[in-house]
Amino acid sequence: MGFYRSIVQDLEEWKAASVRKPVILRGARQVGKTTVVREFGKRFDTFIELNLEKKADRDLFENDLSVKDLFRYICLEKKIVPHGNVLLFIDEIQNSPKAVAQLRYFYEEMPELYVVGAGSLLEVMMERHKISFPVGRVEYRYMFPMTFVEFMAALGEDAVLEMYREKEIPEIAENKLASLFRLYSFVGGMPEVVARYVETEDMSQLNSVYESLITSYKDDVSKYAKNATEANVIRHVIETAPFETGKRIKFERFGNSNYKSKEIGEALKILERAMFLYLRYPVNGHELPLVPNFKQHPRLQFLDTGLLNYALGLSSVYYKDVQLSDAYNGMIAEHVVGQELLASQSDVLHKPTLWIREKKQANAEVDFLIVKDGNVVPIEVKSGATGSLRSLHSYIDEGGFEVALRLYSGKKSVENAVTPQGRKPYKLVNLPLYYAGRLAEIQY
Repeated sequence: MGFYRSIVQDLEEWKAASVRKPVILRGARQVGKTTVVREFGKRFDTFIELNLEKKADRDLFENDLSVKDLFRYICLEKKIVPHGNVLLFIDEIQNSPKAVAQLRYFYEEMPELYVVGAGSLLEVMMERHKISFPVGRVEYRYMFPMTFVEFMAALGEDAVLEMYREKEIPEIAENKLASLFRLYSFVGGMPEVVARYVETEDMSQLNSVYESLITSYKDDVSKYAKNATEANVIRHVIETAPFETGKRIKFERFGNSNYKSKEIGEALKILERAMFLYLRYPVNGHELPLVPNFKQHPRLQFLDTGLLNYALGLSSVYYKDVQLSDAYNGMIAEHVVGQELLASQSDVLHKPTLWIREKKQANAEVDFLIVKDGNVVPIEVKSGATGSLRSLHSYIDEGGFEVALRLYSGKKSVENAVTPQGRKPYKLVNLPLYYAGRLAEIQY
């Protein structure tokens, strides 16, 4: 089942550019990369697909051919007579160092050819095999699980989606959006899961898909690991990461294990490169640039909120009369906001950060910091009265910020507030949780 994915528009812009390098599409396994490129390929007169997990396709690059002869050889073996504009799709490209090396020659000698490469373990496999992409000869795009907008489109909620995209969301759409966002927070954005939900409209039918996805990640461990010991550590991290999600983690004895900090650190680094999880390191300052402090404990972000709920046994919470911002001590709401913020970034080098201050009897922590129009904007994800925003107030007192955001299970409103201790005035913008993917575009 093909779904709307916003990255197709980005690829359309790449297609229309006068100067166009081969593009490398990156993302975790099962987020829909191959499906997206196949759908994009329908915009071309000729579409050629290679999968370098298959030996026959890898072997195409083993001959020392010029790039033009290589392309003709590919067409010969695939029994394709190219015509018009041609898209060459090289899937799982990390499996062939020679294919990676050829990218620069496609760019230099066949600029008329459109080339897309994709891979799920790019950095991991390339480091293993000492492969590097030709500097300045490729572009990168990133794919994540389906966003809330893509989820609504998949469910056929076109009317409410159109209202969601308006500059000011109509009041008549608010309850529907809140209900859909709550559903999205529990189902998640893995395309196979969403497809099953669209087919059945029954969350109880999703468990087998979640289990299959998690099993496939565990089975991939042999591709990540250098040896059996490292494979065991990575498998442990995959199995226990859901229980550590939303927390600031310590590497030593991670997940109630006996593993050392170095072992866990390496496993986490590998899984982050595979885009299975993300480590959000805190910043301590208040001004740009927001520099992460890698000496402090990071907060763990999991791949997908639906997978997370399944792994924690929380899917049934959806049927209970519990506000999303209160469920599991607010962890589900905070995680899905992080997922939306991450997917709205142009690349994974600029992950949303958090702020912490660690002082004896005076710790403070703000959930997210984003940069908008050259200004730092702090974000808290929680319900409750304004006076309960102690950490946010500490941050404003120290940095003198004029605007702060609160995402919660409530209505949109704006308050002219004052911090209790420093008496600093600021504008508190209260937004329903479903605004998480729109924070970069709306005006506060």
